[in-house]
Amino acid sequence: MTPERTGGGDPARTLELLWREPRRAARGPAPRLDVEEIVTAAVALADEAGLDAVSMRAVAARLGVSAMTMYGYVPGKRELLDLMVDALYLAMPREPYGRRGWGARLRAVAGGNRELYAAHPWAAAVATGRPPLGPGVMAKYEHELGALEGTGLSDVQMDAALTFLLGFVQANAVTALAPSPDSDAEWWAQAGPLLARVITAEQYPLASRVGSAAGEAQGAAYDPDRAYEFGLERVLDGLAALIER
Repeated sequence: MTPERTGGGDPARTLELLWREPRRAARGPAPRLDVEEIVTAAVALADEAGLDAVSMRAVAARLGVSAMTMYGYVPGKRELLDLMVDALYLAMPREPYGRRGWGARLRAVAGGNRELYAAHPWAAAVATGRPPLGPGVMAKYEHELGALEGTGLSDVQMDAALTFLLGFVQANAVTALAPSPDSDAEWWAQAGPLLARVITAEQYPLASRVGSAAGEAQGAAYDPDRAYEFGLERVLDGLAALIER
């Protein structure tokens, strides 16, 4: 299944909408909506029912207008998705880094993005390789690059280091979208007896030993919090080696 991606709409119209560049008003009745209302309704719908539930028709119904009315403001879902993602980024808190070292600054960056995905899980599944270059994206990028300023990395390395960190956080968030602990426990209760018969310590000695130890320590086959803390430390270890070199 192809993931949702930003940057798939008409570039010129998308940028006009992202930066709220006014178009020449046509003659006719006064506008019934504005772009802010549409984006807010779309984000709320995605938060409640997932990104698959977001369509121009569904957002129109939420706002009490016809789908044709929506197209007078936003050309389609591709442009709308860019607006939604940029709006999330624009609303992120951006506290000054103060006198903290680069490691603490990057932990704050990672934590802020993890909080974003926890509040809006659908955003973790959106590929942003072609980012919506609106005010939210630019403010986020400017602030997060500040965490790496003064480390001695080149500009290209700063960009790559930030991409590396954010990629880890997003991947962790996607994995955390798996079933809840209750449903996970139910699955293991049903599958456990069969697995115990077919997966033996004699046939899979390492997998049995390590899997049992990890499961006992975590209380489950996978613990997203533990995976996040472990992975973040390894990301910072790798960046520390680069910065020190």
